[in-house]
Amino acid sequence: MSKIAVLGAGLLGAGFVESLLSKGHQVVVWNRTAAKLAPLVEKGAVAATSPAEAVTGVERTHLVLAEDSVVDAVLEAARPGLAAGAWILDHSTNAPAGVAARHSRLRAAGLRYVHAPVFMSPRDARGATGLMLLAATADEAAELLPLLSPLTGKVWHVGERPDLAAVYKLCGNGMLVSLAGTMGDLFAVAEAQGVPPAGVLALFEEFRAGAALPFMGRRVLSAPTATPSFELAMARKDVRLMIEAAGGPQGLVVLPGVAAGMDAALAQGQGDRDFAVFAWPGRKG
Repeated sequence: MSKIAVLGAGLLGAGFVESLLSKGHQVVVWNRTAAKLAPLVEKGAVAATSPAEAVTGVERTHLVLAEDSVVDAVLEAARPGLAAGAWILDHSTNAPAGVAARHSRLRAAGLRYVHAPVFMSPRDARGATGLMLLAATADEAAELLPLLSPLTGKVWHVGERPDLAAVYKLCGNGMLVSLAGTMGDLFAVAEAQGVPPAGVLALFEEFRAGAALPFMGRRVLSAPTATPSFELAMARKDVRLMIEAAGGPQGLVVLPGVAAGMDAALAQGQGDRDFAVFAWPGRKG
């Protein structure tokens, strides 16, 4: 089995450590808050006192950190122990520009850095389920897939552009937080009308709106030229009814923004086009 370093022992990082230990690997773990290491040491991990100590002599390093500035600081502290040619696998959610700059800088120094963010909960990390994205060349992916596949339910090789996984990760998280905000608004509509939240959940057990996401994306992209089946002016009326049913925009998160976007498109004379034109990315230009 391999000797592996994990830098970052938050909820997700700790899950990866437990998964690696369960597969028989020797795992060296470091975290800025050393107290978080004790439960992992009890499970068999080796605690390091510094990033450089953690990565010395390991076959690969997994980063599970908060953001770009932390990733850069931790990697700088680890540099004395990093061996040329060893993999540095960054699972953090980072800015695309930060990933691209880091990739260029570390590759120039002979360090094999790749970005592999995840759509995984701590439970997924422990149980090796969920989705991991991988931005790497085809040859690198061929080498990395056998190493990464045991850690997740699926590894998606997105291509060789170094920052592409970072772009997709932000898009995916954007969908999740937008859905959370939308659900909150719909619960507010239902509550104002005397319907319990369980009723809204029951609706979406029957009306599987999530399955329409790819279709809706294509609809947004084609909205300026598509033959409308639901015109923007009519959709704006429905959004007005939603906001009124909730008792007004106060406390709503998503619907007021949708209404504002629709109003801007209506002011541009788009009322008879497909409703999705308000979200068309080219409309701002």
